[in-house]
Amino acid sequence: MAQLLVRDLDERVAQRLKNRAAQHKRSLQAEAKKILEEAVPDSDAAWKRIDRIFNRFKRSGRRFSDSATLIREDRNR
Repeated sequence: MAQLLVRDLDERVAQRLKNRAAQHKRSLQAEAKKILEEAVPDSDAAWKRIDRIFNRFKRSGRRFSDSATLIREDRNR
């Protein structure tokens, strides 16, 4: 696991982070970790989820239009 050190953090920001951690019943470290994880989502996992949803629609017989064609038609209007 990687470690991260944040230097020169404004005391007011640190206090707000402590308050937020208390509201969520987490430690300061756990709250900071949660915020960072949410701020930098795992794009590979997101694309896998998108593919699963797309394939579910595809198996049900749903057809999808080519978005490039739709955009081109819209621009030509």
